[in-house]
Amino acid sequence: MPINTAPGRSTHTPSRRSHDDAPDTAAVFARLADLGEGPERDALRDELVAAWLPMAHRIAGRFRDRGENIEDLRQVAALGLVKAVDRFDASRGAFESYAVPTITGEVKRHFRDRMWALRVPRRVQEYRNRVRVARRELTENPGSAEPTVADLAAHTGLTEDEVSAGLEALESFSTLSLDAELSAGDDGYSLADTFGGADGSFDTVIDREAAKQGLRRLPERERAILYMRFFEDMTQSRIAESLGLSQMHVSRLITSSCARVRAEALGGQ
Repeated sequence: MPINTAPGRSTHTPSRRSHDDAPDTAAVFARLADLGEGPERDALRDELVAAWLPMAHRIAGRFRDRGENIEDLRQVAALGLVKAVDRFDASRGAFESYAVPTITGEVKRHFRDRMWALRVPRRVQEYRNRVRVARRELTENPGSAEPTVADLAAHTGLTEDEVSAGLEALESFSTLSLDAELSAGDDGYSLADTFGGADGSFDTVIDREAAKQGLRRLPERERAILYMRFFEDMTQSRIAESLGLSQMHVSRLITSSCARVRAEALGGQ
């Protein structure tokens, strides 16, 4: 059944509307409410969605130029329209009054849940929205100073930690490529160039700490030989002469002592 918008042919008295894309569908919604599940109800539901689709597209248009394709926004708005048609109770007033906030909320949820380059928890997104509104309200008068975290907390009822999280989230809607140039000219450098590299000294510290216990357990003579070899940089022949040992014996002691310390260090990891 096509929706009748001609004057004098509907039992519903047309109400004043602010937009041309708000058709008179009260009688159709009344019929829909009387139908059970089935092909006839599905066809009538599709008819209502088609009739109100221009309004959904108009609402989607309010969110253009925010980084999302307009066709994608229209699909999201159409989904909100379908939900509004399915949930509408004709006894509670005009469909437009119910559909507009339902569709708008669907589009806003799309931005909140899908358009963040970094995944931000829902509660932090809520902090962000409240902080953004509070900043606008506190600075709407000419000459108003930028509100502090304490000012925003008092205005929103959030804690200062929650306000700080919301402020950080204001800068998290998009990301910057690691290859992004941070300076102009021939000597330009990228964001990745500002990152520090791995410090090999940390590995040395870890190895040193791991070897301490094994070194302490060595006999005093073996500890002395390792100290002379690796800290005083003495040759094996000089160590042998100093201790009255053969060079071959010193070599065997160094090899066995190092193996023992290494085994204890690796066994303790």
